[in-house]
Amino acid sequence: MNTLAAFYQNLGLALSLLVIATFLLAGMIKGVIGLGLPTIAMGLLGLAMAPSQAAALLIIPATLTNVWQLAFGGHLHGLVKRLWPMLLAIFIGTGAGTLWIGMAGGHWVVRGLGAALLLYALSGLFLPTLRVGNQTERWLGPLCGVLTGVITSATGVFVIPAVPYLQALGLSKDELVQALGLSFTVSTLALAAGLLWRGALGGGELSASLLALIPAVLGMLLGQWLRQRISAVLFKRVFFIGLGVLGGHLLISG
Repeated sequence: MNTLAAFYQNLGLALSLLVIATFLLAGMIKGVIGLGLPTIAMGLLGLAMAPSQAAALLIIPATLTNVWQLAFGGHLHGLVKRLWPMLLAIFIGTGAGTLWIGMAGGHWVVRGLGAALLLYALSGLFLPTLRVGNQTERWLGPLCGVLTGVITSATGVFVIPAVPYLQALGLSKDELVQALGLSFTVSTLALAAGLLWRGALGGGELSASLLALIPAVLGMLLGQWLRQRISAVLFKRVFFIGLGVLGGHLLISG
């Protein structure tokens, strides 16, 4: 408790309120469309703190909400059997990226985060949903996993290219939501291992991350309630536009 209080005391009132509002918003978006919590958290918190500090805060909220997401749907066994090469490659890519690049901060990491967010937003707005055949899946899955891992280790964002790849597999809606939760869980655990190895994930960060779970879960419950009452297509379009603006800002300002 002392480390928790000290962490948020060092952040100050304004940044502490930003953390709460960010995870509430990010959880709501995840509740509506099944993804976006780490992306939104890294994007907004990256405006005010080092990427490694922002990544440490999202570890527990991202892990538990992703486990929650992957646990329901009834397709977990089949998805693990199909996606394990990509999942293993994500873990290896994140580990290699941690050793090679790391998340040491600096303008280039912030710009890298902005570029990843902008690329993801543009792909969601303008690119048609592609289809991956069985033969292509054998080599493209591990390749996308390695690339996702390397990008995760540098920016804390693990949607590129994993999410477009999973969307191209022709999964059902429930399968896709579960597959996203599975991929994000592996990415989050790999990121946590990398941060721990670099000494950026101590008791204070974990305590602060645990507290951030509260607004994240509240936001996710709110998002699930909203999903039944608004057009998911419209919400996703607004989400990608906002994400693109945020990514462009980070890319330009660094």
